[in-house]
Amino acid sequence: MSYYQRHVFFCVNQRDAGAVCCNNHGAQAMRDYAKERVKTLRLDGKSRRVRINNAGCLDRCNEGPVIVVYPEDVWYTYVDKEDIDEIIEEHLRNGRVVERLRI
Repeated sequence: MSYYQRHVFFCVNQRDAGAVCCNNHGAQAMRDYAKERVKTLRLDGKSRRVRINNAGCLDRCNEGPVIVVYPEDVWYTYVDKEDIDEIIEEHLRNGRVVERLRI
């Protein structure tokens, strides 16, 4: 069994001005929101062991902003906090992939 039940990587890469990148969509703020939300819901403790991390470029810039959830290798895009809440509730808490946000 892996140390974390689920490991979530948020691309927070910032490219030079004008270049497409996830951080142009507020990725760092959304990652920070997700990390706090997971803590508030107590999904980061020993019982669930969800880890939210920053990632550099995940090389899917045109589909961004993006996150990937391991070990399932599920890629998501998102628009707002409601999308992040849905991923947390459905995938991280209940193990159901959010198909409408999957890329």
